[in-house]
Amino acid sequence: MVQDFFTGLDGTVEYAGIDSTDPYAYKVYDKDRIVLGTRMEDHLRIAVCYWHSFNWPGSDVFGSGTFDRPWLEPTDDPIGAARSKMDAAFEFVSKLGIPFFCFHDVDIAPAGDTFAESAANLDTMVGYAEEKMAATGIKLLWGTANVFSHPRYAAGAGTNPDPEVFAYAAAQVKHALEATHRLGGANYVLWGGREGYETLLNTDLKQEAEQLGRFLSLVAEHKHKIGFTGTLLLEPKPQEPTKHQYDYDSQSVQGFLDRFDLLDEYRVNLEVNHATLAGHSFHHEVAYAVDNGILGSIDANRGDYQNGWDTDQFPNSVEELSLAVHEILRGGGLGSGGFNFDTKLRRQSMDRMDLFHGHIGGIDTLAQSLLVAADMIEQKTLTGARADRYAGWSGDLGTGILDGTESLESLEAKVAAGDLDPDPVSGRQEYLENRINEVIWKRGG
Repeated sequence: MVQDFFTGLDGTVEYAGIDSTDPYAYKVYDKDRIVLGTRMEDHLRIAVCYWHSFNWPGSDVFGSGTFDRPWLEPTDDPIGAARSKMDAAFEFVSKLGIPFFCFHDVDIAPAGDTFAESAANLDTMVGYAEEKMAATGIKLLWGTANVFSHPRYAAGAGTNPDPEVFAYAAAQVKHALEATHRLGGANYVLWGGREGYETLLNTDLKQEAEQLGRFLSLVAEHKHKIGFTGTLLLEPKPQEPTKHQYDYDSQSVQGFLDRFDLLDEYRVNLEVNHATLAGHSFHHEVAYAVDNGILGSIDANRGDYQNGWDTDQFPNSVEELSLAVHEILRGGGLGSGGFNFDTKLRRQSMDRMDLFHGHIGGIDTLAQSLLVAADMIEQKTLTGARADRYAGWSGDLGTGILDGTESLESLEAKVAAGDLDPDPVSGRQEYLENRINEVIWKRGG
């Protein structure tokens, strides 16, 4: 018999409007609301992550778990415990009213004594997930393999100095990719949590880059072999737990993919907190990915400005998130991607029902950001200003420079003849900041 874990909520979380005082109701997220011709749910494609929400007991490096998570209690039946955890996960996502979930292989299936036993456990739990998905209508946004937690991956997976570790990681990723394919996943993610170095004293940068390039090529080759039509995604992060990761940010990922002729195979899964760890705004990372054709999906969270590490908190700033959503809309949306809530409760939020409060607040923040971003698109708040600023590049001089008609000699001749003597033009940054605030205020953000 399936146990109900979230008895504090009968039914599902529904849209109730901004005036509602119900803590278990959406104030902004109305999945059927039409925004720029598309349903809000289809714009955002929201997912709940399996690892932080159902696998993590609330522990950290200084203390043990604090969370009320009965599905994580020790048991002599690992598969039974995994089923119980999956029951909790699908009950929560169903009651939250969200269409997707995401997982690592080790999130949903217990490790065995051998690789074959672990693979069999994953197959068993994928079968159980198929039953849950059929019963609830919940879909898989993406799957992935955890090739960073086990001690064998302390020096990386694809970049490990030991080719046997490379081979083991390849086997694990193969099986996780096939599991994602079996579940109809829209994407498959590779996060190189330890694909970097802790010290250069014992690191061969050229060797490790060649290894990682080959690893990514093998995954792409297998994707086509099994007929997986989803998108392969790389998730940039600059460091932590390593000193430096090779997938530092969107720009470094693009360069790496170009180097190994993989630009047609991969896109990026961008996380807000990873962007800020890299010294960028999330707005920057999304804008770069959109303008260079590599945007795939989003991990929606935030960091803490007083903390220099990956805190993975629920997003709560419409001002910051709306700028990134604006770039996504400008680029035509997320396609097969979505907004995965890769988020952690604070350790003092111990009640299992706190999972609802964190997600409801984050989802409403995202929904409000979508509305603000849509208003900016319709009013051309930023796109109009950008077009005006670069209008000269559509004229004879600008097109001549870009198409190669003009040379240094011809440009010098124009300047020397007095034909060109440009005056500086204001960028009007403060004006644009005011315009953005006006849109947010009118939206009640």
